[in-house]
Amino acid sequence: MKLGIIEQPGEQGFRHAAEFGLSFVEYCIDIGKDVSAFASQAGELGKYSARYNVAVGAIGRWGADKLDENGGIIEEELQNSYRLIDVCSQLGAGVFNTGVNKVKGISDYANVTAAIRFLEKLCDYGEKKGVRIATYNCDWANFVHSDWSWTLIHGHLPQLGIKFDSSHSIYAHRDYLAEMKKWGGRFYHVHIKGALQVDGQRFDDPPAGMDITNWGAFMGCLYAHGYDGLLSLEPHSRIWKEGELGDKGIALAIETIRKYILR
Repeated sequence: MKLGIIEQPGEQGFRHAAEFGLSFVEYCIDIGKDVSAFASQAGELGKYSARYNVAVGAIGRWGADKLDENGGIIEEELQNSYRLIDVCSQLGAGVFNTGVNKVKGISDYANVTAAIRFLEKLCDYGEKKGVRIATYNCDWANFVHSDWSWTLIHGHLPQLGIKFDSSHSIYAHRDYLAEMKKWGGRFYHVHIKGALQVDGQRFDDPPAGMDITNWGAFMGCLYAHGYDGLLSLEPHSRIWKEGELGDKGIALAIETIRKYILR
């Protein structure tokens, strides 16, 4: 397994990762970010990757609706996904992460079949480009995030993987270890984000090692499934994303996880 971090596109992200001895950066191209502008940076990002000896591990499209109000595929977002898969291929990032929104006013069956149509297109396109497709397990413009939808959608698309982040399961009051036991064989990418829940409510997302996640058991589940992919640190809390405290939080998370990386 290799340890990396989510960064913003640009030289500083590669420099930051290199300073911590990390292997890769990940990019999350959220709704509102210009996909074409990001794609135009690909050549420059490749040069920075070589300069700092830090790979681009994964790219994702987050928070954007992929289906319209009738359950049809939004063509602009399909093309955005294709463009980002192209960038993955160009930069050697092996995984593209995405989600599919649930459409109100149509049946669960219609939502599932629409999601399958969209994700099947991405899987087919990704196969041509050498990029695997994974659904992220948070609910931001996405219903393909837990056992019910995985059973129906991933059960139908054996080539489709999962991007797993235990904090989303914790905050949704699901058993993340049970999800890992059942679905860990389909994980293509993993986020490392601390979760702190107090009195049944989300309180903060401190660094791994200062939260309630059982990281030893978490890593044990990954090993049990033979996972040998990427582990991407996600500094998420505003408290732990800024200045000196932010870097100390990253250092703590690295120390917490690195001791479990045995191969």
